[in-house]
Amino acid sequence: MSGSWEGGSGPAHSRPFRLLMLASDTYPPQRVDVSILFGEELAARGHRIDLILQSEAACERGYIAPWGGGQVWVAPADRGDSLLRRLRKHLSSIRHDAKLFGLMRSGRYDAVEVKDKFISALFAAVAARLYHKRFIYWLSYPFPEFYLMRAKESSARYPLLYRIRGEAFRFLLYRIVLPAADHVFVQSEKMRKDVAAQGIPLSKLTAVPMGIRTEGLSASPEPTDRSVISPNEPSVLYLGSLARERHIEFLLRTFARVLEEMPQAKLYLVGSAEDPREQQYLVDEAKRLGVLQAVVFSGQLPQREAFRFVREADVCVSPLYPTPIYEVATPTKLVEYMALGKAVVANTHPDQRMLIEESGCGYCVPYEEQAFAQAVLKLLRAPELAREMGERGRRYALEKRGYPAIADLVEREMQRIVAGVHP
Repeated sequence: MSGSWEGGSGPAHSRPFRLLMLASDTYPPQRVDVSILFGEELAARGHRIDLILQSEAACERGYIAPWGGGQVWVAPADRGDSLLRRLRKHLSSIRHDAKLFGLMRSGRYDAVEVKDKFISALFAAVAARLYHKRFIYWLSYPFPEFYLMRAKESSARYPLLYRIRGEAFRFLLYRIVLPAADHVFVQSEKMRKDVAAQGIPLSKLTAVPMGIRTEGLSASPEPTDRSVISPNEPSVLYLGSLARERHIEFLLRTFARVLEEMPQAKLYLVGSAEDPREQQYLVDEAKRLGVLQAVVFSGQLPQREAFRFVREADVCVSPLYPTPIYEVATPTKLVEYMALGKAVVANTHPDQRMLIEESGCGYCVPYEEQAFAQAVLKLLRAPELAREMGERGRRYALEKRGYPAIADLVEREMQRIVAGVHP
């Protein structure tokens, strides 16, 4: 069963598992693949999941907090921005993660899982062997390759540090951690194949895509009276990071072409960049292109407010810069658009192409400004078609990419791993 994921048939072994999890996420975790999948869906099925995380807020002393039916050991954190204080923060996290030895020795867990951490994964691999438990690794993003890309492009604040980190973590991940793991969860089928190309057997790799929380989403489209977007303007929306590596300037150039044929249109960029200079770069670029008056920068919004913008937009877009780093992703924004009933335009990318072809929720086009602009214009000029596509996408997303279905897969695989049953 390892490999392509399918929702559905329920776990092969019914005993609840007991899992100790270490993750690069901070506390409280915001990413849905931790907070919803593990903290809600799997915890609600009776599985015991405890976490070791570092505090998101500055914190001088560690503490223990309840979480998802289990508990979380929260490490202190120094949120200073200097190189020395960033190193101090990482060292504090590594030292805190060493708690796993005592916790695994207690015998209360069936397995230890590490998500997107590298040095601490070495601790987990050793502890699992010492105490005869399972070691699972969860790779949600090709971080070593990402660090090396940022170093090569000189887009990182400390390029040399990023290069050293990328090379070291690539060696640790592919030569030590993944070979030592009993099982590995990855983000997509493309990532599964890429990791297998590094010498990791396909049989111990399972692709688990990003999904959406279905609670609160109705099974049919909700009527939307516009309150944040003018009812008289054709609107295009992007939801997500505005960080430089996302190359959102492509979208600005694309929208300049849309305005040539539909000058009353507006582009909404809902999100922000961690570095304010990167968002200012987009403002300057929009000014240079002469489209600033037609672009709305909303800034970072709470999810409820951000989704209000999505619901009111006419067309939602998901341009993914064509690089091997993003080729292995399963973009959450596209699934969120679909779940909210919006027609989409996205560029050709393994997961995006599959979602659009299987659901019929919009257009998948090459990463070219003219092709993207024409697809957007086609939907803006055909609102009834856009509504039909949005409804098809909604049905597909709720059935195939809701976390209840994803939890079926992970539960089934986790119980097989814990039971020592080979695929």
